[in-house]
Amino acid sequence: MLSIMEDEEVDAPSTQSQPEASSLAATRRFKDPIHDYISFSPLVCDVIDTKHFQRLRLIKQLGVSYYVWPGASHNRFEHCLGVGHLARRMVEHIKSSQPSLGINDHHIKCIELAGLCHDLGHGPWSHVWDGLFIPKALNGKRWKHEDASELMFDHMIKEYRLKITPKEATFIKALIAGDTTRCDTTREGKDFPFLFEIVANKRNGIDVDKFDYIARDCHAIGEKGNLSLTRLIHSARVINNQICYGIKDAEQIYELCYTRFSLHKRIYNHKTAKAIEYMVIDALLAAEPIMKFAEQIDKPDRYVFLTDDILSRIEMTTDEELQPSRDIIERIRTRDLYKLVDFKVFSWEFRNRCQEYITPERIVEAAHFSPPPGADKLDLEELTPEDIIVNLSPMHYGMQERNPLDFVRFYSKRNPNICRPAEPGDISLLMPSSFAEVLLRIYTKEERFVGIVQAAYREILMTLPDHVPQSPLRPAQDAPTATLTPPATEAPSTPRALSRNVSLSQIGVTPFSNNEFTTVPPNFHPTSPERGTKKPRSKRGRDTSGMTDTGSPPRKRRA
Repeated sequence: MLSIMEDEEVDAPSTQSQPEASSLAATRRFKDPIHDYISFSPLVCDVIDTKHFQRLRLIKQLGVSYYVWPGASHNRFEHCLGVGHLARRMVEHIKSSQPSLGINDHHIKCIELAGLCHDLGHGPWSHVWDGLFIPKALNGKRWKHEDASELMFDHMIKEYRLKITPKEATFIKALIAGDTTRCDTTREGKDFPFLFEIVANKRNGIDVDKFDYIARDCHAIGEKGNLSLTRLIHSARVINNQICYGIKDAEQIYELCYTRFSLHKRIYNHKTAKAIEYMVIDALLAAEPIMKFAEQIDKPDRYVFLTDDILSRIEMTTDEELQPSRDIIERIRTRDLYKLVDFKVFSWEFRNRCQEYITPERIVEAAHFSPPPGADKLDLEELTPEDIIVNLSPMHYGMQERNPLDFVRFYSKRNPNICRPAEPGDISLLMPSSFAEVLLRIYTKEERFVGIVQAAYREILMTLPDHVPQSPLRPAQDAPTATLTPPATEAPSTPRALSRNVSLSQIGVTPFSNNEFTTVPPNFHPTSPERGTKKPRSKRGRDTSGMTDTGSPPRKRRA
């Protein structure tokens, strides 16, 4: 738990000047479980003490993962405090160790505020909002939480008359975006592109945002982690206008990237959390015509009230038109969740092929064209694409299919001003042969369809092409966003990038074989300890108000 420690006043005589004493008295310290005591200046505290920033107390860092991992109750509020703290530590270290760079107090102030405010625009349940809900609610609108962060930041400065100049505000927003082209990076004849790699590093993803969320998320789920944030910060050095690290810390950088992959694999994309995500989205979509949540993303005076409690706001209503939404929320509360039908891990090169060929519509077509033996005829007749969710979750080390260490430059103690990429023999020969994969999951909104949907999905697997085209297809507009923290970014090219022309013979084992661990008969009906205690639903009593992962429109219930 986070607590605030106000500095105690001391009656003894002080040799400090009045401004220094006043500044010290206004400084506040926060007791953080990750970074221990962290201090913030009066200006930073003025930002913290706004409704825009305090709103982050009501947004879970890991979204619906809290339903699966009870310890994951931390919020965006403490994460942003941690990133602001680490951003200041990083830039102060670089300033003290390399004074010739010309870093000044203006830079430190702006970088600390950029770290503090980088997630100001996150919506309810973090990436669930901008990754899944907004694209469906607003017909594929290209919107991300960084857009809202800038909107909220500008509105906050204006409403509270914060001591941040327009030029500083522009610089801070550019730092949050990690985009050097959005402002003049030249000041007093010095060039500072490396400052844009501290909060949001677009070159290799190694930044203080990742430092904090990995350490904080591991702590929340009860894992100690093997990262030393202090060591990484002290290892940072600017060479050729980019942040480099000591070669002795290459394993720490690799551990950071591997831990990111592991968290995505085990925590962020947990099968039950993913099912709840889709239920939350369906509940919000069913309520959208009445509540109009999505329309508030461009209105900061309204967006400030959008937090994780909007489900409770829906539950409290008595409007008949919101009953479908309340029904879905009731299913979440009573653990009557969408059912996992099947899953399979595919090679990264097959991600677009899976997205193109495995869809709810094709699964339904396969079920009707070749009915599985023993399947209930009524279930077959009533099965529709809206009963099926196809989820594709890309998992990687941070740079898609490429080795993240290829994008980091290292130096040695003997040559601290010369940087170069690390070769395999410089670190370890026991490196993965692949740095990315795709996890495919099939869900159904009604448990009675599990066996039928699985059989139909496996029919499609048998028809998939056995090669990958040279030019990958462009992902669909409403493809699922699977990199929860942070969003996926296109990795730059590198000589060591994997070839995109892959055949099954190169892989050794066909990726389209069935998962024998999940095989069930076509007439299978799942059972659980809670099954007998839950209120029964009619066969056509399913929730059809929302859209599937592939963007199918909502449909009316059939009589």
